[in-house]
Amino acid sequence: MAARDEVLQAAEARAAALAAGDERALMVLLHPEFGWTTHTGERFDRDGYLAANVGGPTRWHAQTLTEITVTVVGDAAVLRCSVTDDVSTQAGRSEYRMPMTQIWVRSDGRWRCLGGHAGPRLAAHGPLP
Repeated sequence: MAARDEVLQAAEARAAALAAGDERALMVLLHPEFGWTTHTGERFDRDGYLAANVGGPTRWHAQTLTEITVTVVGDAAVLRCSVTDDVSTQAGRSEYRMPMTQIWVRSDGRWRCLGGHAGPRLAAHGPLP
């Protein structure tokens, strides 16, 4: 399988793990030095990201990646896409669409997300049924 396809597969597995609330699967897919910046500017390390997104204040229902481009250089890759997030928070269930960038590195024979950024939010639809 081409490296580009492996990265795409890992990114889709990450999105599925978010939607399933699968902390163990996310832990495997996120590099120990992982960092994330949200569309609101909030910053997380791996532990903070897991706490906020698995069993925390945000409940994921789905994350869909579209308009995907992946650039691979050696053991590093940049994935750029549009993302649609279906989430519930204390404010209710909403859907958000925004650009997203993820940085992936090949570590111990597998692709792991080193970090990323989502935003700015392009559209909000809520509440959902």
